[in-house]
Amino acid sequence: MRSKDYGDDVLSDGRRRPRKGAIPEIPAESGLVAEDPDSGFCGAVVACDRLGVTLEDRFGKRRVFPLTKAGFLIDGRPVTLVRPSARGPEGAAGRPARSASGSIAVRGLRAQVAKESRIYVEGVHDAELVEKIWGHDLRVEGVVVEYLEGVDDLPAIVAEFEPGPGRRLGVLVDHLVEGSKESRIAARVTSPHVLVTGHPFIDVWEAVKPAAVGIPAWPRVPRGVPWKEGVLSALGWGDDVRAGWERILGSVTAFTDLEPALLGRVEELIDFVTVHPD
Repeated sequence: MRSKDYGDDVLSDGRRRPRKGAIPEIPAESGLVAEDPDSGFCGAVVACDRLGVTLEDRFGKRRVFPLTKAGFLIDGRPVTLVRPSARGPEGAAGRPARSASGSIAVRGLRAQVAKESRIYVEGVHDAELVEKIWGHDLRVEGVVVEYLEGVDDLPAIVAEFEPGPGRRLGVLVDHLVEGSKESRIAARVTSPHVLVTGHPFIDVWEAVKPAAVGIPAWPRVPRGVPWKEGVLSALGWGDDVRAGWERILGSVTAFTDLEPALLGRVEELIDFVTVHPD
């Protein structure tokens, strides 16, 4: 499972040294994000004992730091991390709380200025599903998701975005399979600062596991019938597309309700747009 990037932009406005005066003591509970001001290493607490505190960064790299006075920064301010009590407020048995995507949840997250990099998805439903599962991670990263009305004009949209080293663009495409119209359009985007990827499903609805929705399988829709309307008809859900989608979205509570073919692609896009420029 991918470790999320908590990055310099989230916690720090500079490598400030501790100021004189009272330094707050903060329990080093699992999931708390802290930064070592000397090395700039920033990550979530995954363990804490008498030997020190272990932080894990977005790449899964771990480092152990001593629990020295004023030894860390949180929100850019010096703090002293201390060993938490045996029974903390986080997950059962001291395990860190998790977001819907399975990442370590960052408590006390403060809003930050959005990065120039963006993730584009095809439609409103795609954007709402991404927000429900990865919204916490995207706010940690300062990444905005915007939706397109189809990808027919994708090359022009990419050119208008003007991607660059510090301005990356990730695009999630529906039905991105070999030989499809979508694959031919995606192949026309060649910028190294743009990643176009996608899932094999006709629509993002299909990326939700049928069991989560309470159906045995997604219906096969005859050619010539609009896919969403065909699904609603086959399931006996009426003809209101928005109501049908709200029913599906309401059944999704965590990443385990989604197909791996979508999970991997969204994680890949988040990683791509949050890479720090050289």
